[in-house]
Amino acid sequence: MAAQTEPRSGLFFGWNFGETGWNSGMDANLQRLGRFGFHLSAKSRAVATPPASPAAGDTYIVPAGATDAWAGLEGRVVVWVPGTPAGAWANATPRLGWVAYVEDEEVLTAYKAAGWSAGVAI
Repeated sequence: MAAQTEPRSGLFFGWNFGETGWNSGMDANLQRLGRFGFHLSAKSRAVATPPASPAAGDTYIVPAGATDAWAGLEGRVVVWVPGTPAGAWANATPRLGWVAYVEDEEVLTAYKAAGWSAGVAI
């Protein structure tokens, strides 16, 4: 059976013994869990241009009107992943029910069919 994608988490499963793609698929699963699966916290959802010097793990919710590396990623969650010689912004499309703490607003927001909620102050 070819690998399948679990619809709620986006994780891969279902490889047959000896089937190719297992290593890369499992690596992708672990990266997804590490980046987006634990107590999602975003620095901001109002910053439309990627910061010039992000730190490893910096996370943002991309707002409308995003530019540069974030153009076309509106509403997605982006995480800075350092690399050699340069890093990259990993991104994920939020699923219904994702909850995130937005640090600069001090609110909890939930992802709904219409997008991210206004949030609840905490």
